[in-house]
Amino acid sequence: MSTRKFPLKIHLKILCAALLGAFAAHPAPVRIAFAAEGETAPPPPMDIPYMHEEAMAAGIDHAYRGGWEFFVGGGVASFDCNGDRRPDLFLAGGTEPAALYVNRSPTGGALKFEQKDTGLPQRDLTNVSGAYPIDIDNDGHLDLVVLRVGENRILKGGPDCTFTQANRLLSFDGGRAWTTAFAAEFEQGMPFPTLAFGNYVDRAAPGSPWGTCHDNDLFRPQKRELTEDGKAAMPAYSERTALSPGYCALSILFTDWHRSGTPDLRITNDRQYYRGGEEQLWRVEPGRPPRLFTRSEGWRSVQIWGMGIAEADLDADGYPEYALTSMGDTKMQTLDEDAEEGRPVYRDIAFEHGATAHRPYAGNDLRPSTGWHAGFEDFNNDGKLDLFIAKGNVEQMPEFAAFDPDNLLLGGLGGKFTEAGHLAGIDLPTRGRGAALADFNMDGMVDLLVVNREHNVSLFRNLGAKSDPQSSDPSRARPMGNWLEIELAQKNVNLDAIGATISVKTGNTTRVRKVQVGGGHASGHLGFVHVGLGVSERAEIRVHWPDGTWSAPYRVFANNFVRIERGSERARYWLPE
Repeated sequence: MSTRKFPLKIHLKILCAALLGAFAAHPAPVRIAFAAEGETAPPPPMDIPYMHEEAMAAGIDHAYRGGWEFFVGGGVASFDCNGDRRPDLFLAGGTEPAALYVNRSPTGGALKFEQKDTGLPQRDLTNVSGAYPIDIDNDGHLDLVVLRVGENRILKGGPDCTFTQANRLLSFDGGRAWTTAFAAEFEQGMPFPTLAFGNYVDRAAPGSPWGTCHDNDLFRPQKRELTEDGKAAMPAYSERTALSPGYCALSILFTDWHRSGTPDLRITNDRQYYRGGEEQLWRVEPGRPPRLFTRSEGWRSVQIWGMGIAEADLDADGYPEYALTSMGDTKMQTLDEDAEEGRPVYRDIAFEHGATAHRPYAGNDLRPSTGWHAGFEDFNNDGKLDLFIAKGNVEQMPEFAAFDPDNLLLGGLGGKFTEAGHLAGIDLPTRGRGAALADFNMDGMVDLLVVNREHNVSLFRNLGAKSDPQSSDPSRARPMGNWLEIELAQKNVNLDAIGATISVKTGNTTRVRKVQVGGGHASGHLGFVHVGLGVSERAEIRVHWPDGTWSAPYRVFANNFVRIERGSERARYWLPE
């Protein structure tokens, strides 16, 4: 991620020339919604979701601000902190205090949030770059891992959205790094999660920033025996393992890429600050030190200005695909069909699937785009995953597009993606960073919040399908396809079933979702898992639990919130008030 943080004009000119040369040899795919002057681009051949912006009307007045150390980051944690199952929001503020907004949205109505005083001292809330929710101590209340420029914090969640700073309680040293990424998993046999932190430039190194990326950190909990009631005592995170070399991470994700049942750690890096820096895949096996996959094992060097990562099993074959955002091209990788068992050999399919998103799709600015948060969701409930990408110039970089609207790439036939950001209404003149993709008003349609740099957040309510793709009248929105929202629960350990895979079958079609903590860009979500069903009115759900066992099939009706408790014979419906 090249920036103008430092006055290296010669370097930027070389960078610009290289990028423009690459784009000349890499023409825009046909999905780009450009039209000649006086003409109208044809609408995509699917339902266009009407995304109505209502941040200020909903009561959210918050921006991500700060100098060069906050050109990156800018995340949001989306999670239920008060037990009503509606997603609440913890928003990073940079040099401004982070803010907690409690969801007061009526079911199916206009979005409404109320800011709540966390009761935490300002030193815990300033210099925040991002946040991720996870129940670290298995007490049933989601905690927050807060990423900072400086000491990271773990906030222990309590009833009614209360939090206490828990670094000392958990024996956790938050360090002094410039932290920009996070992921967590429950390793086999461990009652508490393993925590991974991705760090950016080492600010303390001589000659910073060139060649001075900070090592990343892995914290494994001390293994403790379960108590008589089946619960574990408070974990301790006093043991840190350095993941070296670090290449300036901006997003990390635990991923079971080879279906072994043991996830590895994938890191997308900003190669700008380290000569020879590249994307990384760390083998993380229980009880063993992590180690990098090598070229002899099949790992191919990919050098991008890596910013965000998202995982999805687009073809339900059991092997995930990855969207990697960058300055310029977005990459979309899939495991090579000729890869031997256990070898991470990936190929890029972004161009053939229309997902490069390498320049703005609206306006007249043809300079390269700058991509940040990436997330897969089904915004129009047609049963096919869509791809959202937050976009925005780093600051005032003349080599990259100034007007760079967020992308909404709708999934279609043959795995092709079609740009619909302009028609959906998310093409605002903002500089996006992190994002939350969730159903805020519990109506079965995915809404969207985007954290913007030096500008108020964007909050889009999904009103349904546009009757006329060119219309801007929200009253003309109509219902979209059917849907399910699924909540998993286990007892005693890993209550939210992090690492579980959900398979939803309708007819001959299977849709796959994963419960994960990590990825995106400085932004995490835990809560209901949304699945679009298209025209199907019933579905069969099976859960592959984190320990590798399969659930029985659960047959459910569409357009319902479903809770599946491990070991239960039936799924339970939940009706929002």
